[in-house]
Amino acid sequence: MRYIFVLLLLMTHLTEAKALSDSTRFQRDSLRKIQLNEVVVTASRVPESILKSPVSIELLDARQIRLSAQPSYFDAIENLKGVQLLTSSLGFKVYNTRGFANPTNVRFVQLVDGMDNQAPHIGAPIANALAPSDLDIQQVEIVPGAASALYGMNALNGLAQLITKDPFTSQGLSVSHKTGVNHVNDPLVSAKLYNETSLRYARTLGSRLAVKLNLTYQSGYDWIARDLDDLNPGANASLGLVGAENPGQDRINVYGDESANRRTLTLEGKKYVVSRTGYFENETADLRLHNLRGDVAVFWRIHPGLTVSYQYKAATLATVYQRTNRFRLDDYRLDQHGLTLESPSVHLRVYRTHETTGDSYNIRSMAENIDRSFKSDNQWFTDFSSQFLAATKTGQSTAQALQIARSTADQGRPQPGSAVFNAQVDKLRHINNWDVGAALQVQSWLYHAEGQAEPTKVLWSGFREKTGVNLLAGFDYRQYVVFPDGNYFINPEESGQNLVYYKTGGFLQASRSFFQERLKLTGSVRVDKNRYFDARLNPRVSAVFSPGERHHFRASYQTGYRFPSLFEAFSNVNSGGVKRVGGLKIMSQGIFERSYFRTSIDAFQTAINTDVNTNGLTTAQAIQKNKGLIRANTYTYLKPEQVNSMEVGYKGSFFENCLSVDVDFYYNVYRNFIAQVEANVPKSSNPDSLAYALSDRTKQDRYRLWTNSKTKVFNYGSSLGVRYAMGRNWVLSGNASLAQLDRTDRGDGLEEAFNTPKWITNMGIANPTLWKNLGFSVHSKYQSSFLWQSSLATGRVPAIHTVDAQLSYELPKTGLSLKIGGTNLLNRPYTTFAAGPSVGGLYYATVVVRVFEKEKGILNVK
Repeated sequence: MRYIFVLLLLMTHLTEAKALSDSTRFQRDSLRKIQLNEVVVTASRVPESILKSPVSIELLDARQIRLSAQPSYFDAIENLKGVQLLTSSLGFKVYNTRGFANPTNVRFVQLVDGMDNQAPHIGAPIANALAPSDLDIQQVEIVPGAASALYGMNALNGLAQLITKDPFTSQGLSVSHKTGVNHVNDPLVSAKLYNETSLRYARTLGSRLAVKLNLTYQSGYDWIARDLDDLNPGANASLGLVGAENPGQDRINVYGDESANRRTLTLEGKKYVVSRTGYFENETADLRLHNLRGDVAVFWRIHPGLTVSYQYKAATLATVYQRTNRFRLDDYRLDQHGLTLESPSVHLRVYRTHETTGDSYNIRSMAENIDRSFKSDNQWFTDFSSQFLAATKTGQSTAQALQIARSTADQGRPQPGSAVFNAQVDKLRHINNWDVGAALQVQSWLYHAEGQAEPTKVLWSGFREKTGVNLLAGFDYRQYVVFPDGNYFINPEESGQNLVYYKTGGFLQASRSFFQERLKLTGSVRVDKNRYFDARLNPRVSAVFSPGERHHFRASYQTGYRFPSLFEAFSNVNSGGVKRVGGLKIMSQGIFERSYFRTSIDAFQTAINTDVNTNGLTTAQAIQKNKGLIRANTYTYLKPEQVNSMEVGYKGSFFENCLSVDVDFYYNVYRNFIAQVEANVPKSSNPDSLAYALSDRTKQDRYRLWTNSKTKVFNYGSSLGVRYAMGRNWVLSGNASLAQLDRTDRGDGLEEAFNTPKWITNMGIANPTLWKNLGFSVHSKYQSSFLWQSSLATGRVPAIHTVDAQLSYELPKTGLSLKIGGTNLLNRPYTTFAAGPSVGGLYYATVVVRVFEKEKGILNVK
């Protein structure tokens, strides 16, 4: 980072003389003053200058979106400082800031015009399902780091606010069409078309009423996840069977060869770990993308300072996403009704979100139950054993015998694309039990009410004038309702009744400026109460010091709590022989107390195999020798997660506002990380037979339990962003972000995986008027390699280095704009997390037509 500063100073000194001599021309340059007049609302819940925000905030405005080399504003978010992108599929992208990432990010909140657009049952957004279209987006505001002191909810890692255009000030009809191609030179599939069509219509009806309509449809063919790395490479190491010869392989994107699909077979006095064969993801899942989303809104200005609005959003998805397993979302539907009242000092909002998963299914369960549909596990392993013994008797080598045994046991196995295979897919996607089927059948609702008021703005204006103190107060109430399907959720208290989970909270914020507006101090305190937990207090204090109009220093300290999400609290999932159980006491009482760490059981069983295979012990002797490896589960019921966060930063401009600089440093301390522990419960209650039960997979029940880490986790980071306008509308931009765990030697092994690269850097150059109305931009991104850890897969994510570019042309008189571009131009496939898809180049062309209205309401191309 020190070298970046030196480079910037050198660059600005070299251009200072020319900047001064050309100052008159620069005054005509629309890009010269960078963000000085930008107003944001997300950092403090009230409008304020971005320069005086008390915490870090990143802004993506309409100008930056137009200059972006990405095909959409949602894609362009990844270029903001400190933002990490996770790509589960072409139609499903998730953002995170400041570490501890996962593809279903319950620690990061996404709001659209103040309304949370999460899927209720998981407590996290389904990518951009309820997000605005490219035609309707006004700007995006990202608050990296804890924001729960003002917002509550799950905003421990950060918050994104997507703000749409006002139909009173942005009217008319706009249509865009984007056509692209991906999978160019892909060895697995031929090149595929990508299409996206959007429409926006907004108009006023008189001076007080306005309406707005948006529709977006996407189609294409998804990126393919096909990582064949073995997650179980040492299963048969004691027999010298490694690599392709390992019969116990668990390949990352092959499903049906996981732990629940493996057995230890005793063959000719040796113990072999053998997996069933499984299927590739693209053989089991439909990878066609079909996403439709839209919204309609009505706005009524009761008078100039008071507006009531009603909005309805809906989406239907067909795409792929990842949680503990990979899922195919098919006919997945979300819709949201929202009613808002806004005045200069009072905001009231209520909304309801409904989610139904349609014909969605678990890809892993689909694969392993197709395997079982033609032959049960017992029969398959019996056939495998018989053929192995027969092959060795004819003189075949061990490796050859294993291969022959698998081929024989697999005879009659449904082949992908065949009528038998397709019939099984159709059957299993409607069976709501992952031990024998694959259906994801969830129906849930979210009800939310909130309000905030600035009493000192109007009602207590005299108090503000006398004291200089501004007050802001707010409340919210949220209720989740889930239909208990019997596989994903049950109601442990009232069988057959809907499951209800709620929280409520409120906050008070006070701010005051000193020393002729040079110093602004702000303090806030929030209290949240959840049905199953005591009230929690979240304070935040901040200071912004502005010695001049161009230089602003900030510092803040806050705490935040996160109550368990609905899924973490109440899940009850049968998944391939493993039951995933929510961490509330009413869900998991009696399981924690009787369970043993799966890691210790795995080590125990491996030691038994090694002693039998290499030391000549009998199985009984090996069990007695190694039973000391077994460890009882020491974790217990869920508690809320907590973070203490400190941040300092600076925003400023130099050289007549041509250069803007934004730098920050943060340090976080997390307690009670919500994570999962894998533990097995022996079916025997006799202490003398405990070791024998835990040595045999058939004599124990496997669980994955939500609980809390006992480790206090520390992480820190810093980021630097610069933007330089050189005149003639040339803009250089760049940012670099560092994220790092601290004191890593003190972990208990259960803390949530960091899953974040140490370095993310972005560099870009753009000019919207390169030649007349022809513009262009080029963007380069680098992300360092990092370790990804999850219950689905753990592995090293290779470094990413991509180049994106675009050319655009504006025809102002006709309202027509054209854009051609590409992301990952060099078509070097990369993944953003272990088990995720391989992302190649996407090359696109976009046409946008804007039709505006005359005052008399006659449509006219302008």
